[in-house]
Amino acid sequence: MVNFTTFEDLKRFNDKLTLNERAVLKSNSSAKSNKDTFLSHSSKDAEYLPGVINLLESHGASVYCDLGDNRLPDNPNPETAAILKNQIKVSRKLIVFVTTNSKDSKWVPWELGIADESLSTNNVALLPAATFNYEQSWAQQEYLGLYRHIVWGKMKGEQKSLWMVYDQHTNTATKLSEWLA
Repeated sequence: MVNFTTFEDLKRFNDKLTLNERAVLKSNSSAKSNKDTFLSHSSKDAEYLPGVINLLESHGASVYCDLGDNRLPDNPNPETAAILKNQIKVSRKLIVFVTTNSKDSKWVPWELGIADESLSTNNVALLPAATFNYEQSWAQQEYLGLYRHIVWGKMKGEQKSLWMVYDQHTNTATKLSEWLA
């Protein structure tokens, strides 16, 4: 059985971090050098990003998140798009932090489209979050069904539950740390 991430899970992840650790995570994730994992998200979900970044980095990712990237103009424009597009293309993986807010974002589907083309679907995964671990209200866009999901659960051959990248089409999974490596 696999469980999707809940907002309560993410709040617990955030609560385990000190204010300084949260600030450092946000700051480091916007630095452009050597980031191998692009984190796409709705700006309305910014409060959860330190926990998401910490989860991914604790499994081996080096995360780029546009929050606080001082290269980006204050008001989004074509330069914003060019910087983000380039950052996606130099990344090895793209993870979309998907919530019900994602459907209202102009950038999330655009970033996903760039990654789908330049990285392939094998290197794209969704990290869905909702109020309940079985809820799929985040999956309102049909195209999200094309991608694997980062979930918590039991994996065949493993004693304990763990974070994995689950392919719902083949009912197979890879450890998150292995997928990110």
